[in-house]
Amino acid sequence: MKRLLLALAAMLALVWGLVPAGLRRRLLFGLFVLEGRAGEPARGLVNLFGVEQALDLAINERAMAYGGVEHPKHRLTRYHDFFVERVPDGARVLDVGCGYGAVARSVAIARPQATVLGVEIDAGRLAQAKAADNPPNLSFAAADATRALPPGPWDVVMLSNVLEHLEARVAFLRDLVATARPQRVLIRVPLFERDWKMALRREVGANYMSDPEHFIEHTLAEFAAETAAAGLRIEAQTTLWGEIWADCRPIGA
Repeated sequence: MKRLLLALAAMLALVWGLVPAGLRRRLLFGLFVLEGRAGEPARGLVNLFGVEQALDLAINERAMAYGGVEHPKHRLTRYHDFFVERVPDGARVLDVGCGYGAVARSVAIARPQATVLGVEIDAGRLAQAKAADNPPNLSFAAADATRALPPGPWDVVMLSNVLEHLEARVAFLRDLVATARPQRVLIRVPLFERDWKMALRREVGANYMSDPEHFIEHTLAEFAAETAAAGLRIEAQTTLWGEIWADCRPIGA
C-alpha cells in the first residue's frame, strides 16, 4: 500500500511540478490560512499543528530518500559521537532497541576491540541490521528487552530513542540495571522543551509527540525524576538538537 501511494504521489507530482513554484507556494499558504480559520483560534491551531506534523512526515520521507541507506540526521547531528566517545575499547556493549544498527555499527567500527551486540524486536529492522556491512566485533539478535535480555554483565548499555516508546520506563530501567549489570547506561530521548510550540500544542489539545508510538517526550524534570527512581545517577547530560543525551551510572556502582 505504501509503495502504491508513493507511486501515485510521484505521478501527481509531475503535474503539480508544471505549476510555477511561486504560485504553488502561494496556493499552499492560502490553504494553510484557511485551515487555521476553521473554527476558533484553539481549533485552528490544532488544525495547523496537524498540518505541520504531516509536513514533518513528508520531509522525513524525502530526507531518507536523499540520504540513501541512512537518514541524514545521523550525519548532521553527529549524535553517534556521543555514544562512541563514552565506550572504552575492549568494553562489552549492549545496544537495546538497535533498529537497523546504525549506532551499534558506529561504535563497533570506532572501537575494534569492543564486543557490540544489538538487540531488536522488529524483524524487518533486525534483518536490515544483519544485512549491512558489519565489522566482525558486531552482532545482532532478536530480543524483546522488556521481557528478557542477553545475559550480562555488560560494561555499557545504550538506549538510543528507546525509552519514549515504553510505558513502564522506571521498571524497565530497574530490570535493565539488575540484569545487564552495566557500569554505564547511555540514553538518548526527545526533549519536550525543544520548542515553545510543544507547550502550546499540549495546551490547546493538539498532538505534541513526534512519533505516534511515543508514550512520553521528557521534560528535563521528568527525565531526572525517572532516572533517579530507576537507581541511575546522571553523570553528564547534554541537550542538543531537541534531545537529551545522558551518561548515567547505576547508583552505588
